[in-house]
Amino acid sequence: MAAAYSTPREHVEWIRRERYYIGRDDKNPLAEDIHQAVLYLSEELYSKDVHFLMELVQNAEDNKYAEGVTPSLEFLITSKDITMTGAKTTLLLFNNEIGFSPSNIDSISRIGKSTKKGKRHLGYIGEKGIGFKSVFLISSKPFIFSNGYQICFNEEPSPDCNLGYIVPEWVDENPNLSDIKNLYGPSESLPTTIIILPLKIEKESAVKEQLSNLQPEVLLFLSKIRQLSVRGDTDDPKCNTGCKISITGEDNCQTGRNMNAESYPLHLSAQEGHKGEEEQCCYYMWKERFPVKPECISKKRAEVDEWVITLAFPFARRLNRGMRKSGVYSFLPTDMETGFPFIIQADFLLVSSRESIQLNSPWNEGILSCVPSAFTNAFTTLIKGAHEAPSFSIPFLFNFIPVEESHIKLLNPVRQSIKEILIAECIIPCELKNSQKMFCKPSEIKRLDPAFWRVLIKAQESGVEILNLHSHRSHIVNAYLDNDDYNNVLGFLGVGYVDLAWYALFIWGSNLPKRMPDDIYVELLHFIALNWRYSCFKDLPLLRFIDVTGNISLLSVSQAAIGKRKLCIANNDKIITWLINWNREFISVSKLYFMPQSTQLSLKVAKTELMDFLKKVVKLQALCLYDYGSIVIKSLTSSKLVIAFTHFLYHSCKYNYASKRCINTLFSHSPIVDEYGKVRHEKTEVLVPASMGKWIMLMGSNPWRADKYFVLSREYLATANFAGNVTCEGQILKFLQQNGKASDVPQVYPPNAAFKTVYSPLTKDNAFLLLEWIRNIRSYGTNYKLQNFFSSIKSGSWLKTSIGYKPPSESFLPSSGWERLLQVASTLVDIPLIQKDFYGEKITEYTEELKEVGVRFDFTDASQFIGSHLRTMTADSTLTRENVFSLLKLVRYLGEVSLSPRYLIRSTKTARWLKTSVGFRLPSESILLDSEWTLASHVSNLPFIDTSFYGEQIVDYKTELQLFGVLVRFDKNYKVVVDNFKIPSNCVSADAAIFILECIRNVNIPDDLVRKLSQTKWLKTQLGYQNPDESFMAVIEWECLLQVVSGIPVIDEPIYGGRIRSYQAELKRIGVAVTRDDFSKAIASQLNILVKNTLITNKNVLALLTCYRHFVKKQITFPHDLSLFSLEKEWLHTNLGFRSPKASILFSPEWEPISAITNLPFIDGNSAFYGYSNEINGFKNELEAFGVVVDFKEGAKFVIESINLPRDPSVINPVSIISVFQCIRNLKENTESLPMEFKQKMNNRWIKTILGYRFPEESLLFSPKWELHRKDGPFIDDIFYGSELASYKRELKEIGVSVDATQACLLLALHIKCHSDITTISRVYLFLNEHKWEPDNEAAEWIWIPQGGGEWVSSNMCILHDNLDLFGSQLFILDKYYDTKIHEFFSRVFGVRLGPCVDDYCKLWSSWEVSAHYLTVQQCSAFWVFIAKHWNSNSVKLMLGSISKLPVQSNDEVILSSKQDVFIPNDLLLKELFDKVSGTIFVWYPQVTTPALSRANMNKIYSSIGVRSISEAVEKDESLRTTGASVREVDQKSLIWINGLLRIVIAFLSNTSLDIFANERHSLVKCLLDLEVLEIDEPVTISYKLTLSSGRILDSKGTRIFLWEKDNAKLFLQRDKGGMKRKRHNIEYATNFADVIARGLLSEMPDQIAPLAELIRLGCLLDFEEDAVDYLLKTKNLQLFPEDVEFLSSISSTKNVGKIEAGKTATVHY
Repeated sequence: MAAAYSTPREHVEWIRRERYYIGRDDKNPLAEDIHQAVLYLSEELYSKDVHFLMELVQNAEDNKYAEGVTPSLEFLITSKDITMTGAKTTLLLFNNEIGFSPSNIDSISRIGKSTKKGKRHLGYIGEKGIGFKSVFLISSKPFIFSNGYQICFNEEPSPDCNLGYIVPEWVDENPNLSDIKNLYGPSESLPTTIIILPLKIEKESAVKEQLSNLQPEVLLFLSKIRQLSVRGDTDDPKCNTGCKISITGEDNCQTGRNMNAESYPLHLSAQEGHKGEEEQCCYYMWKERFPVKPECISKKRAEVDEWVITLAFPFARRLNRGMRKSGVYSFLPTDMETGFPFIIQADFLLVSSRESIQLNSPWNEGILSCVPSAFTNAFTTLIKGAHEAPSFSIPFLFNFIPVEESHIKLLNPVRQSIKEILIAECIIPCELKNSQKMFCKPSEIKRLDPAFWRVLIKAQESGVEILNLHSHRSHIVNAYLDNDDYNNVLGFLGVGYVDLAWYALFIWGSNLPKRMPDDIYVELLHFIALNWRYSCFKDLPLLRFIDVTGNISLLSVSQAAIGKRKLCIANNDKIITWLINWNREFISVSKLYFMPQSTQLSLKVAKTELMDFLKKVVKLQALCLYDYGSIVIKSLTSSKLVIAFTHFLYHSCKYNYASKRCINTLFSHSPIVDEYGKVRHEKTEVLVPASMGKWIMLMGSNPWRADKYFVLSREYLATANFAGNVTCEGQILKFLQQNGKASDVPQVYPPNAAFKTVYSPLTKDNAFLLLEWIRNIRSYGTNYKLQNFFSSIKSGSWLKTSIGYKPPSESFLPSSGWERLLQVASTLVDIPLIQKDFYGEKITEYTEELKEVGVRFDFTDASQFIGSHLRTMTADSTLTRENVFSLLKLVRYLGEVSLSPRYLIRSTKTARWLKTSVGFRLPSESILLDSEWTLASHVSNLPFIDTSFYGEQIVDYKTELQLFGVLVRFDKNYKVVVDNFKIPSNCVSADAAIFILECIRNVNIPDDLVRKLSQTKWLKTQLGYQNPDESFMAVIEWECLLQVVSGIPVIDEPIYGGRIRSYQAELKRIGVAVTRDDFSKAIASQLNILVKNTLITNKNVLALLTCYRHFVKKQITFPHDLSLFSLEKEWLHTNLGFRSPKASILFSPEWEPISAITNLPFIDGNSAFYGYSNEINGFKNELEAFGVVVDFKEGAKFVIESINLPRDPSVINPVSIISVFQCIRNLKENTESLPMEFKQKMNNRWIKTILGYRFPEESLLFSPKWELHRKDGPFIDDIFYGSELASYKRELKEIGVSVDATQACLLLALHIKCHSDITTISRVYLFLNEHKWEPDNEAAEWIWIPQGGGEWVSSNMCILHDNLDLFGSQLFILDKYYDTKIHEFFSRVFGVRLGPCVDDYCKLWSSWEVSAHYLTVQQCSAFWVFIAKHWNSNSVKLMLGSISKLPVQSNDEVILSSKQDVFIPNDLLLKELFDKVSGTIFVWYPQVTTPALSRANMNKIYSSIGVRSISEAVEKDESLRTTGASVREVDQKSLIWINGLLRIVIAFLSNTSLDIFANERHSLVKCLLDLEVLEIDEPVTISYKLTLSSGRILDSKGTRIFLWEKDNAKLFLQRDKGGMKRKRHNIEYATNFADVIARGLLSEMPDQIAPLAELIRLGCLLDFEEDAVDYLLKTKNLQLFPEDVEFLSSISSTKNVGKIEAGKTATVHY
C-alpha cells in the first residue's frame, strides 16, 4: 500500500477509491451497514458533549513530539466562518506534535483500527479511530491540517459512496492555511497539526461552557503536554476571554527504598484571560508500581503487567476553576467525585462515556486494592521525610487522610484499608521539646484536652519549662496536630484522649500549680473544675495558699473539702493583703488558708464553672472582713489571741477596712480577757477596768458577774505590735469605749437584776449619778426589759421624802396646781413628798427618770393613790349605802371645782360595790330600770339597780352613776340583752320573735347562743314550731327540688307578716334555709342520709337528673351542694354496687370485649334497679356532665384500675388484649405514667410468645430490622395477636415488654443459655455486640463451648487465640468455634483475653512440672519468650508462688529439675569445674531472638524467682594442705615491693568515695609490705562443695597460683620456671595475682574488691611501668595525696631483706 501513493493527496485519493469504491464502477456492498454502525456509535458512545474535548486532549497526549519542544495544545474559538459551512462559531485546535502519519490517516478513516492498540505499556492512553468520531456530536464537518494533509469528514453520507463520518475529502480552500494563520496570529508560526470544527448551532453554548470550565488539573497526569490554553476571537470582546494552563516540575525526584515508587512535586498554574491573576497550586505526586494480580487481568490490558498508580496531594486550593473536583483520573478526569482529599490516577477501564470507571471490573478493583498501600507509602514518606520542616507544618499533611465516607461504595473499602494500614504505622508526631522528631502509632499516643493544651502553651510562653510531657505512661500528640481542626482525622485513626489520671500525674510531676503565673494557674483550675467528676485530682496539691511564713504552699482539694483546712479568698480587693497579713497571726487556730493576692485577683475574672467548683467542691469561702472575723472568733482560746484579735479590729476600723457596724458586730461576738486573765466568750457587758471607772463608786464591786458582766483586763491598756501594726498605750480602751464595747456608769447597760446599794440611802451625788444612768437607759427605749433592775430602784429606800427615805414608787413630786388640794387630802392619807430642800431644783430636771422609777407627779396619780386606798377599804367588804352616796357626792364635788374625777372613778369602778337585782355588780354591769327596757326584760335576765335597797333617791345621781358606767337608757343596747339572754320557751309571740331577730341583727351574738337558738323550737312553720336550723323560707325556683326529697318545713309567713322577709340574713344566721343554696344543702343532706343508709331509689336518681336538666334548660346554676353531692357521692347504682358518677360507666356494646378481663362499674339500664326500662340511658348528657364515663376512650382509667386477668391465660381473647392496649394509649394521652398497681396486675404470665405464655418483662416484640430469627428469643406471637399488635409498641413498652434493642439485649442474654445451637448463639452474640450490651457479671458462665455435649463456661476459662497451641488442655480457645466478628464482643463484654497471660503460663508450667519430666525446646522457648516479654513485679509474685522446677539442658533435651538444684552460671570457672561433675545443674537458656531473652535479662529473671548463682551457692575451702613441700622464700622486691603496685593500691584507697583516713590507708599497705612471700613446688589446690536438696554433695577441685594466709601474713605462689617478669604478662597470672591482693586487702569491703582487682590486673599486664600506671590512674580519676606520696617515700628507704635469702630452700610442715 505504501507504493500506491507518494503525496498526502494521493494517499487520500487511494483511500477513497480502494476502501470506499469512489470512482469505481462497482459499489461497496457494506457501505450502508458501516454508515449505520458509525452513526449509532457516535450518538450513543458519550452522554456529554465534553467528551469530544477529552478525546482531543487524549489524542494530543498520545502524539509524538520533537526533542526540545514543550508539548502544548491550544483551543481557539471564533465567530468567523473560515470553512464557509455557514457555521456561526468555529473551534480550532493547534497541537505542536510531529504531525499525522499515513497510518494515522488510515486509522481515523476507519472504525476500530487504532494505531495505539496493544501499546498501553508504552504510555498510550487513548485508542484513535473511535474517540475522534465523537467530534461529530458538535460538528457536522471536521477539518484536519497536518503534515501536508488537508482533509475533512462529513457526517452526511457521501453521494459517491453513500457513507458518512469516515470518508476523507481533500480541502483546497475554505479554509486555507492563510486563513488559519490570520486567526492564529500573523507573527506566530503555525503548529504542525490543526483541527477545525465548525460547530453545530445547538452545540455552541455547550462547547463554550465546557471550554471555559476546562480543568487545570487535566495536565497533572499527562506525561507529555505541558501547556494548554483556550482563547477567543469573536466580534464580542466580552467573549474573547480564555485561560492558559501550564505545569512545571522539579528535578528532585526521589525513589523510595524497598518499594517501586518515586515522588516529585508539580507546580500547576492557571491564568484567566490575558491580564488575569495567575493562580498556582503545588501538588505532591507519588507514583508507585504494583504487579498486576492474576485474578484481575483484563483482555483490554493484556499487554500490561504492572499497575502504575499515581496519587496527587494538593498543597493549596485545587485549581478547579469552579467546577466539580474530579477525584479519579484515567490520565484524564472522570466525573467521579470521591470525596477524598487527594486524586487517584491509574489506567482504569472506563465506561464508554468516560464519565466513570467500570465499577464491576476486576481490573479496576485490583487497582483500587493497591491504592491503600500507595497512599500509606506516600503519606509516611511525606510525614517522616519532612525532617527539616518545622513541627507546625506536619499537621497539614493529615488533611490528606480520607476521613469522610465516599458516596461511591466501591471506594469505601479503600478508605477502610487506608485506615487499617495507617493505624499500624508510626505516623503521629509526638510533642517533643527539642528539634528531634518522633512518631508513634495511633494506638500508642494520646491527645490532650484543648483546654489543657492552652494552659501548657501559655505556661511555656510565660517561661515555664515543660520537660516531662511523655513521662507518664503515654506519648502525647504534637500540639500543632492536636487541635479542633484535626478532630475528625484523629478520631478516624482512633487516637483517643489521655485519661484524667494522666493529667493528675503530670500536674504533680511537673509541679505546675506552683510554677505558673496566676492567670494561667486559674485556667488550670478551670480545667480541673470541668473534669472533677473523676477522683484522680482530689489528693493532688493544687490549691495555692499563703502559709504562716508568708510563702506560697499547696493544699489538696480533699484537704480543703474535709474542712480541717479551709481555703479562703477575700471578697473585696481592698482587704486581700490585709487579711493575708493578719491571718498569719491566727492561722494556727483558725485553719483558714488564704490564696495569694495575685491569685485572688485572677479569680475575679474566672469563669462561673470554676467558681462553682471552688465553692461547692473545694468549699472555697469568699470572706469579707466580717466573715473572716466571725470564723476567727470561734477559735480564740488564749488571752494572747483574744488581745491580738481586738487589735485587728481596732486597726481594721482605723484604716477603714470595715464599717463601724461590722466592727461593732464582731466586737459583740468576740471574747474578752477579764481582770483575772480569763478568756470570756459569753458576755453581756464589758466594764472598763476599775481604776478607770465610776461604776466602782456607785456599786462598790461588780455585782453582776454571774450575769456575765466582766471587767476588762489591764492588758487592753498596754502598748502592742501585731501583724506589723503598732498600738500605743490606752488606744484600745479608748477605742472600745468610743464604740460602746467597754462601758462605765452611766453608759453601761445593766442586766435585769437588782443591785444592793439602792436598798440603802444614797448620797446626793450617787442619787444624781443613778438618775443620769436611768436617763441613758431610757434613751435606748428598752427599759421595759429591765423589770428587776428598775424594780430594785423603785422599791429601794434611797430617795429622801417628807416622811423619810422611801422607795420612788411611794413618793410624790407634786406640781403647783394641785399641791394644796393634795395637802388637804393628805390629812386623810399620808402622802410622801420628795424633799426639794435636800436635792435642790436640780431634782426637777429628772422628772422623766423619776417617773420611770415610780415617782408620781399629777393629780391623776393622786387620785389613783386615793382610789387604791378606797379599794383597800372595799377589798374585804362591800361599801355601805352611805359609803356609796358619799362617793357619788365626792364625784359631784370634783366636778363643781372643775377637777376631773376620771381617775378617781377609774380607780374605784373595778370593784363590785353596787347592789342589783342579781347581786353586787360592777357599775358597768348595772342598769337603771325605766320603760324602754320592758320588752327586753321578757327575753333576758338584766342586773337592774336595787331601788328597794338604795331608795328612789338613787335616781337623782343618774349623771354620776352614768360616769361610773351604769346604763341609764336602753338606746338600742341589744348587746346587754344578748349578754343576759334567756332562751325562749316553745311558744314565742311574733313580737318577741321579731325582737330576737332584731338583737341578732344589731349584735354579734356568740356562736354558742346562735347554736342554742337554732336548736330550740320557737319558729312557727307549716309543720308547726320547729328549730330554725330545720326550717326553710319559701323560694319560687325550688319546686323541682322538692320533688327530689319530701317533708321540708317552710316558715309560716302569715303569722309573722311580710316583715319576716326583711330578716333573711338573721334567719340564715340561726340556721333557716333562706336561699337556693341553703335549700340545696338541705336536699343534699337528705340525699346523703339516703345514700348512707342505702335507701336511695331509682325515683330519687331520675328526679335529681330531671331537676338538673331543668336547671340547665332554664340556664340556672345548679346548686353547689347538690353539685358536690352529684359529683362525689355514691348515688348511682352499678353492677358493682353504688358508685359515684366519676367511678361509673354507662354501659354500651363497645365495652363488651374488655368486660371479659375487667371488673368495671357499669350503669346498666336493663337491670332490676332501673326497672329494666333503660330510662337511665336517656340522661346520657346529664350523666356525662356529672362525670359518668359514657365514651370508651374516656374509660381507659377504669380499665387500667379494674383489670382482672384470669389465671388461665389461654382463655384470654386477643381482641380483649388489643382493647387493653387501646385503653393504655388513651390513658397515656393525658398522663405520663401508668399506675403501679396496674403494672403489678399485668405482671403475670399472660402474653403469648413463641416460647409459651410469659410475663411482660420476659417478652420481646420482634422487629424485622434485627438480624434475628423469631426462635432466638421469647418474641410475642404476632400471628396470634394479629398485625395490629405492632402499632402498640409504646403501650407494650409501658407494661414492661422489651421493644427496643437495648431491652431486647437483656432478655436475649437471659434466654441465651436455653440454646445449644452455635449458629443461633452466634447470631444472638452478634446482636448483643451490635447494641453494646454489657453483662451484670462478667465472671458468669456466658460463653458456649460446643465441644462434646457442649457447656457454658466463664470468660476466665477462655482466650481468643493460642497461636503456639500450648493451652488446649488448660483453656478454651474461642477462635476454634467462633467467627472473628464475634471476637471483639468476647473481649469487650466478657473481658476474654486475647491470649494467655502470665498466670496462665504459670499454671501451664505447673502442669508440666507434674506431667512431664522432659520438654521440647520449642515448648520451653515459647514459655520463656512470653515470660521475658511480660516480666514485671507481678510476674515475680506469680512465678515465686507457682514454679518449683526449672529447665536445665541435657543433651538435646530440656529437663525439669528442682529449683533448689539449679544454678545460674555466673562464674564460668566454677561452671567448667562442675560441668565435669554433673552436667544438669545449670539453667537452660533460650535462643536469643529479642533483647528480653539476653543472658543478662534471663539471669535477672531466674534470680528473682529464687535461683541461686553458682558463686553464692558453692562452699569454698582455700586452706593450704601441702605437707612436706619444698618452700623457697621469694624476694619481696620482685613481687610486692613494686612502686607501681603500691601507687595503684594507695591511690585506690585514697578515693574520696571510700572515705578512708590516711593512717588507715597506710596501715593496709603496711599489711601488704609485711607479707612473707613463699614459693612452693606444687599448685595451690582449692576445694569446692555444692549441696543439693536431696542431700547429695557435688565436690570439685581447682588450682590457683596464689594463696594469702592472713593469719600467718604469708603469700604462697606456685613455682614457675619462666620467671616473674614473664608471668606478669600472662593473663592467668595477672588475674590470680590481682584477685588475691584485692581480696586480702579489702576483705572488709567486698564490694570494692572487683574494681581494685581490675586496676591491679591492668598494672600487672603493664609490668607496673611508672608512666603507664600514672596514665591508668588518671583514666580512673584517682590520685595520690601529699601524705600518701610522703608515706611511699618513707617506705622506699626501709625495704628489708627476707629472713631466707633468695635461692635458699627449706621444708615447711603444715
